[in-house]
Amino acid sequence: MLNTFIQRPILSLVISIMITLLGLLALFSLPVTQFPEIVPPSVTVTAKYTGANAEVCAKAVATPIERAINGVPGMMYMSSVSSNNGTTIITVFFRVGTDPDVAAVNVQNRVSTVLDELPEEVIKAGVQTEKEVNSMLLYLNLFSEDEAADEKFVYNFADINVLPELKRIDGVGYAEIMGSRDYSMRVWLQPEKLAAYRVSTDEVIAAIRGQNVEAAPGKTGESSDKQAQSLQYVLKYTGKFIDVEQYENIIIKSNSDGSLLKLSDVADVEFGSFSYHMDSKTDGQPSASIMIKQRPGSNASEVIANVKRRMQELEASAFPPKMKFNYAYDVSRFLDASISEVVKTLIEAFILVSLVVFIFLQDFRSTLIPALAVPVAIIGTFAFMQVLGFSINLLTLFALVLAIGIVVDNAIVVVEAIHAKMNEEHLPPMEATIKSMHE
Repeated sequence: MLNTFIQRPILSLVISIMITLLGLLALFSLPVTQFPEIVPPSVTVTAKYTGANAEVCAKAVATPIERAINGVPGMMYMSSVSSNNGTTIITVFFRVGTDPDVAAVNVQNRVSTVLDELPEEVIKAGVQTEKEVNSMLLYLNLFSEDEAADEKFVYNFADINVLPELKRIDGVGYAEIMGSRDYSMRVWLQPEKLAAYRVSTDEVIAAIRGQNVEAAPGKTGESSDKQAQSLQYVLKYTGKFIDVEQYENIIIKSNSDGSLLKLSDVADVEFGSFSYHMDSKTDGQPSASIMIKQRPGSNASEVIANVKRRMQELEASAFPPKMKFNYAYDVSRFLDASISEVVKTLIEAFILVSLVVFIFLQDFRSTLIPALAVPVAIIGTFAFMQVLGFSINLLTLFALVLAIGIVVDNAIVVVEAIHAKMNEEHLPPMEATIKSMHE
């Protein structure tokens, strides 16, 4: 095999060119991530039971879901966490190599079989099943320098105008705002007034649900085959309430004297946030922190560039006055620095090898051999990386840096051995090359 390549230099040249071209093609299509995909894929099931403590969530929510999920194809193990705010999170881990999309579908199918066993509140809130995305890309902070804009306004502006745009960018696998400051109508019940009027919380909830609805009242004046109607009216209901005053006027019950007990009599109603358990600030200003993760198989640098480009477009077209943004974390900084170091090392190796070989051998043709061997070997590596399913990440870049030294060492040793055979044994170049390669 070695003799064939030595005796047929044109064949060797063509193969080297093909390897280089395949490596260049693979270089522009390989996924770029910070770290390799060595973490087992996982699927997260999230359920919310409003008002329940951790013990109730574990018994009423976690236990039946875990029982249904157990044994799903490819599963290794699972863990669950139930908190006192009514949230249950079950994480299912799968064997390395399992398709996360297929795993998520299998888990969703298992969860759907036990929905009837879950409490009504959990079913209404919905049970979310989604694959876990581990490759972090960006932490983006959106904040306003306007003193009138509070954290609630910034969060909801980001949720309505920014987050949907980021989720549509190709390569974004997960985008979410940290915390939960959605606009919500907060009803703060007063226990002493509930006791005085002998009203339970269930009655208050039933009254709100019964009156704050999107109803379909139908029509009046519908024609029939017996009597024609000249006028027909489509009835319209006011729909769900949007003002604090409308909520305050919700009727809880009627008293024996004919008076009405309204929600404002037993509670304080305000337009606030869904939750207050997290505060987000940037340089002392209220902010919305958006976490963006990478979809497997995508190019991290390209996705980050698209995110930054889209944010600049939104800032110019959709941002209110004094609304700003910055990046608290950007993985492309590490990737760009690593790629830059590899390119720098490759150039330095190319120059140093050529210089050292030329100084000691005093032969331009001998200098050309290791100078060409380095780029052919390194660039061709990308083609084999694509075949083996590798990505360009910090570990593979570090391996390339080490490989440059190995390639350079081998090239110098072979060239030096050939010159030694030619000088000491007075062999022609072809025979010296064949003998050196067989040693």
